[in-house]
Amino acid sequence: MKFQLSWTTLPGLRGLSCSEFRATLTKAPDNERGVAVKCSSEAERDALIAELEAYFGPQRFLNAAAAFDAVKDYVAQRAARRT
Repeated sequence: MKFQLSWTTLPGLRGLSCSEFRATLTKAPDNERGVAVKCSSEAERDALIAELEAYFGPQRFLNAAAAFDAVKDYVAQRAARRT
């Protein structure tokens, strides 16, 4: 199953934070404007969302582009480890 990841980026005193991660089932992932990921089940998707929340929750970013690139790189590295 292919999912399109999205999240909320909010400003804070120490920089931008990423939270409220979600994954929407998609037939046509948009890797140009978003982060697409393959999961074998909804349980795996839910585990990924929890992992992203835990990993990115305490992090802060200087701008939205840095936050987006960090999430995209994390998901790509995770996929590479799984293969």
